[in-house]
Parts: sequence; C-alpha cells; structure tokens
Amino acid sequence: MNKKDLSERDICSKFINPAIQKSGWDIQKQVREEVSFTDGRIIVQGNLHTRGKKKRADYILYLKPNVPIAIIEAKDNNHNVGDGMQQALEYAEILQINFVFTSNGDGFVFHDKTKSSGKIEKNLSLDEFPSPSELREKDLKFKNIDTDEAKEIVEQDYFVDDSGMSPRYYQQNAINRTIEAIAKDQNRILLVMATGTGKTYTAFNIIWRLWKSGIKKRILFLADRNALLTQTKNGDFSPFGNDIMHIIKNRKIDKSYQIYFALYQGLTSNEEAKNAYKEFSKDFFDLVVIDECHRGSASEASAWREVLDYFESATQIGLTATPKETKDVSNISYFGEPVYTYTLKQGIDDGFLAPYKVVRIATNIDEGWRPTKGLLDKFGNEVKDRIYNLKDYDRNLIIDGRTELVAKKITEYLKATDRFAKTIVFCVDIDHANRMRQALINENADLVNKHWNYVVKITGDDDVGKQELDNFMDVEEQLPVIATTSKMLTTGVDTKMVKVIVLESNIGSMTEFKQIIGRGTRIREAEGKVFFTIMDFRKATNHFADPDFDGEPVQIYEPEPDEIPVPPDPETDSEEPTDDGEPEPPEIPFPDYDTDDEPKKYYVNKVQVRVANERVQYYGKDGKLITESLKEYTKDNIVKEFKNINGFLERWTKTDKKQLLIEELAEQGILIEALKDEVGKDLDVFDLICHIAFDKPPLTRKERAEQVIKRDYFSKFEGKAKLVLEAVLHKYIESGVTSIEETSVLKLKPLSDMGSPIELVKAFGKRKDFEKAIKELENHLYEIA
Repeated sequence: MNKKDLSERDICSKFINPAIQKSGWDIQKQVREEVSFTDGRIIVQGNLHTRGKKKRADYILYLKPNVPIAIIEAKDNNHNVGDGMQQALEYAEILQINFVFTSNGDGFVFHDKTKSSGKIEKNLSLDEFPSPSELREKDLKFKNIDTDEAKEIVEQDYFVDDSGMSPRYYQQNAINRTIEAIAKDQNRILLVMATGTGKTYTAFNIIWRLWKSGIKKRILFLADRNALLTQTKNGDFSPFGNDIMHIIKNRKIDKSYQIYFALYQGLTSNEEAKNAYKEFSKDFFDLVVIDECHRGSASEASAWREVLDYFESATQIGLTATPKETKDVSNISYFGEPVYTYTLKQGIDDGFLAPYKVVRIATNIDEGWRPTKGLLDKFGNEVKDRIYNLKDYDRNLIIDGRTELVAKKITEYLKATDRFAKTIVFCVDIDHANRMRQALINENADLVNKHWNYVVKITGDDDVGKQELDNFMDVEEQLPVIATTSKMLTTGVDTKMVKVIVLESNIGSMTEFKQIIGRGTRIREAEGKVFFTIMDFRKATNHFADPDFDGEPVQIYEPEPDEIPVPPDPETDSEEPTDDGEPEPPEIPFPDYDTDDEPKKYYVNKVQVRVANERVQYYGKDGKLITESLKEYTKDNIVKEFKNINGFLERWTKTDKKQLLIEELAEQGILIEALKDEVGKDLDVFDLICHIAFDKPPLTRKERAEQVIKRDYFSKFEGKAKLVLEAVLHKYIESGVTSIEETSVLKLKPLSDMGSPIELVKAFGKRKDFEKAIKELENHLYEIA
C-alpha cells in the first residue's frame, strides 16, 4: 500500500512505534498514545451543559509513571514531517515537557528546549530517535540536577494506587517541580493551586516520594482546622498506615511517630511555657508542610511563624490557593516565588473546576440612605444623622427590610432552579448570620416545617451548627441545604456540592474573596454539580476586575470610585483562629448600651427596600464575565466567526452534522440554550442565529416544514420512502434539526411502526441514498428566499 494512503493511526503503528521501540523505549510501560490530559471546559447553556474539546496528545513518553519527558505529534504522510509542531509546543508548555517531536512516518522533527545539542530544532531519521537515557541526561543537566543523591531523589517512584487513580497533569507538575527543587537543596517552597484542585493529594504524593527515598523521615503537616487534620490523615494520607501517623491533640506530644498532623494554634500558646512545639528538638522534623499558608504563617507578627522559625532547619512547603501579599504579610518573601502555579482560570478552562455565573442584585438604598431627623431605632436609640451605604449595613446599621429582601431573592432563585441546591450565605458577622438564618427560615417555612435543619447557621459560636457542618459537606446528605456563616466556611472546608454562593458581606481582602469563590468550584458531574452561581448583593464581584484576582481580569467592568470594596474591619473580619481551630467569634452587640455611648449598631425596621437592578453574567470562553446583553454578546461573536449571513449559510449547509456546529459555537461562547431563554422563544438554532446576528425575521419549525410541503419536495419519492420523509419532517417540527440527523430517529414512533431501521433505509435504496434524502430535506428546510 502507498504510504500516502495510510491513516494517521497506521503511520503510528507501522512507523512511529517501531522507531520508538528500536531506540529502547518500553511501549507498554513508557509510551502512552492518544492521551487526553484535560477534561474539556464545561460550557453552561441555561440549565443545560456540555463539554468542550479535551486537550489530547498523540504520544506522551514517560521515564517512569507520572514523570513525562517527551511529547510526539503524529500526522499522516500527506503532511510535512514538521506539521503539528506549534500545537505540540503548546501542549509541551502546559505539561512542562522539554522534548517535542513531530512525525509523518518519514522521520522526526526534534524540538529541544534544553538546547543541549546547540540547535533548538533539527530533523532526525526514523533510526535516530533518542533513547530514554539520552533524554534523561539532557533533562537532568538542564535542570542542574547533577549529583547522584539529587538524581536518586527525583527518580523515586510515585505511590501506586490499586484503584488506578493517578495525579492529573497539573498535580504531576506541582509534585515533580517540588521534588526537583528539594533535590537542589531549596528549603523554602511555595505551591499555588486553586481551591478544588487537590492540594492535599498533591502534598501526599510529594511526602510519599520524599519519605520513601529516605531524605525526609519525620514530617509535620500543619493545618488550621481540626476537620482538615482528620480528613487528611484518614483520606489522602491513609496509604502511610496509622502506625506511623499521629494527630497532636491537647498539646500532648508523643515522639514515637514519623508523620504528625497538628493545628498551628495547637502547638502554640499565649503562655511561653505551654508552647508544645518546644518539646520537640529544633531538628526533629526534616519536612514541614503548611496547608493554607495564607492564613498567617508568613506573617512576622504571627504566633504561627514561631513554629516555622523554631523548625527552620527543616524543608518547609507552603500550600495555598491565594498567596497573601500585603505591607505586613508576604508568602513570597518567606517561601520565594512559587515553584508551580495553577489558577482558577486554568482549572475552569481545563474542565477540572466548575465555571460560574453571577447574579448581581442592587437595592434602592445601596448607594446611600439617610435617616430622618430624630429617627429612633427599634430599641429607642436615635440614629446618628449621616449617609449610610453598603459598608455600613449589618456592620453598624441593621435594616430589617434589606435582610428580608435578600432572603426573598435567594429563595426565589432556589425555587426557580433547585430548592435543594446547597447554598452558603456569607454574612458580615455572627449577628448578621443569625438574622439571615431567621429571614431565610421565614421565606422557606414550608420546607423548614418538614426539615428543621433546612436552614442552619454554621459559625464558631454555635455547637449545633458546627455539628451540622459534616452533613453540609457530605455529598450524599441532602440536609442542611442553606448555611449562613461569617468566616467559618471561607477556607479549608471541602463543600463539593455547593451550587450557590451568596455574597452578603463586605469583602475587602482578595485572599478572602478567592477563598470564598473556591467553595463552589468542585465538580460532581455524576450528582449534577457542573457549575455554580454567585449571588452578589454587595458589589463584591468587582474583585473579578482586579488583575490580582487571577493574573488577568475575568470581567470587563470598571467599578466607580464609590464602588471600591471596603477594607476589612479588624473587629468583625479577624482571621485569627481560636484553640479549637475555628475563627474567633466577634462579640455580638445587642441592645445593652451604655447611655453615654453611641451604640455599636442601630436596628431600623421601617425602611422601604426594593430591588433597583438585577442582571445575570456568564463565564465566557476567554475567562471573562459576559456583562452586556447575551443577545449583543452573541451577535458580536457570530459576526466575528462568520463575517456575514452568506458565510453562516455556507458553513451551515456544508456541515453534515449540525450538532457538531452547535458544539463548535458553544466553544466560541455562543450559548444557544441560554440565548433561547433570553429571547423567550423556542426557535430553531438556525433561525435564532439568523434573527439575532443578521436581523432576519425568524420562522418557527412548523412554518419551515410547511414551506417544504409547498415546494412539493416529497413528490419525487414513492411509497414507504415518502412516508418516512413525512414522518421525519414531523420529528423536525417536534425536536429540531439535530434529532433527524441520526439514524436513531428511525427507532422512534411513528417511524418504528413502519418497520425496522434497516427496512426503512432500504426503501431509499442504499444507506447513502437515505442520507442524501435527509440532506436534501435539510437544504429545503433552510432555503432562504
């Protein structure tokens, strides 16, 4: 057979595989073909969703499991040998691979990022493909890993999971870059990974390899919540076995273990003599891993920093989704630049994290409310005469009507979508969380009567609420549904099924904002959790416009000067935890005032509050929120894609499977189902696009079908073939064009009553004749006069 007639797969099996194998690669253990390393971005369309294309490499070559070293892009022999190099380089950048090859079966083009041979790119014959040892030596030299001890560390095997679970590509990158840094004697390491991307699982794999290699024998894992310690020890870290693992409790120290878990505050005390960490010698630990290290461990003034300074001889790895950089606190100055960063935007684009839509709701008093002269609050205190706005509400001025309106809008959204969608309402303080709980109970009285814990307050001062936290986090537990909180759920709590995040707190800290958004980013596709909604009552989503949010802005929106988020209040926004690992609850001010002092809060209950503005924003293909009309956004995108109506018609006609075009449009951010909701009409995709983008009057599917009948298209067919086409046309009226493009339509009534699919196809002659008839029917349907 002529080489030009071979498929890409044939080229791989007949030429590329033998060349790789001949140079010493184990095809079974070191070579993986057609590797999809992302899941494909989730594209939300109204209440529906689909997946974008996965990123797929033709070949990834591994020195050993989870240690990729080369990528190969294959093409059939009608391509040049170097075709596909740009895509391969893009993938290599993502996978952090230094050696890139392309091939069409005649030879290879070799792109060497290490420049070890003097040239970045050169041609190789099929017999010149480099061996594993050649690439290994080039890679190690480029990374300055040049001692036998360092090589032994980086070549330590990963943990082999019997379940078949293995790290995702970005976890491999984080693990491998960390191990390489330690092999080169770097002792302060920062890993930045978005919430929901598996920092603890990544930490386990790092520790496993270091522990197995013998370079790190005693390890301390620091966290800031009791729940995290148990969750980590019994979950990701369970392969170590309980015999060598120990959770430090009540400051009691037992030195007979190898892997320790502790709360920061469980090792320190206000009394110097009770600092439990000093019972260990300074060099007791070889490795300290600091989870959620943004919580204060890098602050010079923090008591937690004492622990890190005490064990300064140990290698210290900081894990965070949000590196904190302020005038007083800096993770980067302590740990150095991150050895690896994986952002929320990357996670959403790869399909590993859930996208979000934003519902922004403004009330008539958000820009300001001024009391009438001499106005008394409900406890008889005269309200100080000044203009109050969002930064004041629920902090020093409580307006019952506003709380009730927020609760009503939350409930309306849940009723319109899913009343059992897990929801977190972030409030200003514990008092606010309590009042919000009460307002939500009143709005949802029907379900609260059936389920006492439909709405709960989960705060550091509430033992019942804290007991309900496990149920709220449990994927299989339906209740509680709505949790009101202040600080307790902002960080470190794995809320996989949260579908709604309500921002009813003034969030001044970018760190806190990222952590809060992270509560919704987990995907549970099997359980129906593929995206989440942010309901914003405080203009907190202005943070999306801040370059610090995720490198680049994800929202085209510039806040006005008076919309700049309010800085955190030290009294109500404290992040300092108590001994039990929960945030210190602020004092709840209630009407027991000193008559000589101004009250801490005014309680006003006769203010008319209404919704002034409400809009929905979608997460677009470029990571930005679509802030204008979805119709205008779609029109712009379609015109960019097709230029004019003729360009669209040509593409529509040439596309055999319209579903593929619809999926392609979704990749471009054109959300058909969401668009139908906004337009308010169940139009055919074709008419929806022509109407919105090119101002053509839309026809219903029934009107299009009637046009086909008038054109007497069916007269060229006889007998069963004519009946089949008439039935297919009715299916089009019912369900649209995508429903008639698959032969499975022949299995549906009334077609199935006419005979088997094979019999119905035979009525046209051969299968290609049937497909031609369907194609002609489509062309008549979409003929534009």
